[in-house]
Amino acid sequence: MNPASRPEGFAGLRVALVGPLPPPSGGMANQTRQLGELLTAAGAAVRIVQVNAPYRPAWAGRLPVLRSGFRLLPYLWHLWRAAGQSDLFHVMANSGWSWHLFAAPAIWIAHLRGTPVVVNYRGGEAGEFLQRSAGIVRASMRRAALLVVPSGFLRAVFLPHGMQAEIVPNIVDLARFQPRGDGPGQAPVLLVARNLEPLYDNLTALRAFQIVLRQFPSARLVIAGTGPQEAELRAFVQAQQLGGSVHFAGRLERDAMAAQYHASDLALNPSLADNMPNSVLEAWASGVPVVTTNVGGVPYLAKDGVTASLVPPADPTAMAEACIALLSDESLWKARAQAGLQEARRYTWSSVRPVLWGVYDRALQRTPA
Repeated sequence: MNPASRPEGFAGLRVALVGPLPPPSGGMANQTRQLGELLTAAGAAVRIVQVNAPYRPAWAGRLPVLRSGFRLLPYLWHLWRAAGQSDLFHVMANSGWSWHLFAAPAIWIAHLRGTPVVVNYRGGEAGEFLQRSAGIVRASMRRAALLVVPSGFLRAVFLPHGMQAEIVPNIVDLARFQPRGDGPGQAPVLLVARNLEPLYDNLTALRAFQIVLRQFPSARLVIAGTGPQEAELRAFVQAQQLGGSVHFAGRLERDAMAAQYHASDLALNPSLADNMPNSVLEAWASGVPVVTTNVGGVPYLAKDGVTASLVPPADPTAMAEACIALLSDESLWKARAQAGLQEARRYTWSSVRPVLWGVYDRALQRTPA
């Protein structure tokens, strides 16, 4: 579409949205799915090029190393076709091999076919990745129209490497995640909604919960997620005789996740590295106070003592003390819940939509180098 003749707003815009989709329901996959739905509702013609499409044939997924080729070759073909039928590429990008295998090819193929690209970078470990690979990333970014990130934290990470980024925040659905509207229960429920991976340090949450139990023996901890550490975490729960108080809920879909927030009294984010965790936005929207580590982009998102309790990473005592303080003081709990809910309103589609359109509009008028 010629920029001079396109309609104002998203109506009629052909967008190729490149990123993962659930399952699994991780943060980037959920944001990709949600953005696709919102753009479609706004009148755009959205074509999703899925980076984690099911293996075809299915048995290829059981072949180490070779399975990458079974996924990559069809992915490249879909990119090529989408680039010839779209006005704009919106690429959800992450660190490491995800960048090299999925984001970079999308940028280059779109560039070869003359389609402007918005790179939406979301990796919480961007600092380490750019220390190793900034030159390679810059080579691809010179072919993109714009780089956008969800937080000031990531913008500051990219700047020393000669890459300017604009901020387009993550979006939370206030129609789905609604406030519970009461105080903490007599048998408080603590929720962790992160993948069961070392990066998210669920073990610290479990150890903090052990301390909380001394003050609130009827408390329960729900861990909503799956991942490679599940067996290890379950073994810890069994060894510490916590089985009656800890529930592994597995990976929950959107509506089930919203219901779980609604049934929870505190949300814990024990991550060792982070950018702009959707779990914090969803807890805020649900009227659930948050206790989170103060890593990466979290201090850019949450204000300690106002919208969340920020604690050092890998410190179960500090996390437990923050939880106990909130559960022991109903007025503090309610004030924190209200402040979080107010903050969540900054991340609705109605707030983010004009920012995103401004990015698309500028991208459509630029010709990559």
